[in-house]
Amino acid sequence: MMMAVLNISLAFIFSLLGTLMFRSHLMSTLLCLEGMMLTLFIITTITSLNSHSMVMYPIPIVILVFAACEAAVGLALLVKVSNTYGSDYVQNLNLLQC
Repeated sequence: MMMAVLNISLAFIFSLLGTLMFRSHLMSTLLCLEGMMLTLFIITTITSLNSHSMVMYPIPIVILVFAACEAAVGLALLVKVSNTYGSDYVQNLNLLQC
């Protein structure tokens, strides 16, 4: 059990490092964020099953809903940016432009 938690924690850390390192493309950042949300979902599922508390059972579902909303907004942003600018380079975006 402890080895599984260690592996999941390492997956979260690698996803976080991927988010910090591969910031040039929006798609790679979104994939790393999805990896982080997946590991958070797995960690909360394991802890809620081990706690045997009825209060903890809905928390993984809430995290899964937030992950789905984050994915939908991220993909909509990716489509809008790629249609507008022709690529998903983050450096080409001028966020101060109205």
